Amino acid sequence: MRKDATFSRILRRDTRPLPGFCCLRQEKENICTTSGSCSRSAEMSSSQNQSCVWESEDTLSLLLCLFRSLESWAGLGQLEDYLSVLEYILWVFTPLAVVFILPFLIVILLYLSILFLHVYKRKNQLREAYSNNLWDGARKTLATLWDGHGAIWHGYEIHGMEKVPDQGPALIVYYHGAIPIDYYYFLANVILQKGRTCHSVADHFLFKIPAAAGVFSVIHGPQEECVRALRSGHLLGISPGGVREALFSDETYHLHWGKRRGFAQVALDAQVPIIPMFTQNVREGFRSLGTLRFYRWLYERFRFPAAPVYGGFPVKFRTFLGDPIPYDPNINAAQLAEKVQKSVQA
Repeated sequence: MRKDATFSRILRRDTRPLPGFCCLRQEKENICTTSGSCSRSAEMSSSQNQSCVWESEDTLSLLLCLFRSLESWAGLGQLEDYLSVLEYILWVFTPLAVVFILPFLIVILLYLSILFLHVYKRKNQLREAYSNNLWDGARKTLATLWDGHGAIWHGYEIHGMEKVPDQGPALIVYYHGAIPIDYYYFLANVILQKGRTCHSVADHFLFKIPAAAGVFSVIHGPQEECVRALRSGHLLGISPGGVREALFSDETYHLHWGKRRGFAQVALDAQVPIIPMFTQNVREGFRSLGTLRFYRWLYERFRFPAAPVYGGFPVKFRTFLGDPIPYDPNINAAQLAEKVQKSVQA
């Protein structure tokens, strides 16, 4: 009987209005009171909570009383209202989200299916590569994935691949897009069609990625190291414009080579031909905000390439390889650099 009386007393206390909610509850009943009466009601409720704590006769009633006091202090009633609104919003917009997400997932699935078939088409070539050398097999698998991505997403085409020698050195000089994804596609085709790798000159930041230099045959770029790679019979790719051209060039495809002639001197020292390379629409695929003055100032002042790059648009990419410019001992580096620049722009 004592417990029944305790629960009856707790239930009677639970029906009292919470501080801060008296006006809200009365509005629902169309008897909204003034802020002063609401404040007085909150004070009365607070005093009732205190008396509830002091008058608790057992542990259960004390815990229930403390819980109600905490609920009043934290304003959990308002939180429940917010959650109800959020639940309603989710109920309204979930069908719309599903309508847009499902087609996107179907496109991704279709893309992955085509990519899988593209890789499977080369299964015999990959099996042979793995049987000879695991490293060579992994490299050809990666090249197949890149080639598949280029073929599916950008309809990638390369014209003049026969100008790249099957053996022996050559210097590939190319225009640097905001993201040189066309150059990655070219490297993949060199591996798959020529069965050889092309060394590349890259910026300092790439060497901060663990093992990236060794995996992708990347070198830092000192002239002596470039000459050594060419004299060893390797292909070597370099973009004289580098990061500056990636950030600050635009849809006019202006070359930002300045007075950079190091690549020409490398070709003269190694006595190798230069093959100019340019990809159509690479700036339409990926773009940079480097034309804004702030990003240019930031790069010129701190050499920090902070200009955002955006894009990934599925535009058609066509890479053109120009006629090789043979080694000529009768011209200097400046003349050779100017000749290559005209060939790339053509």
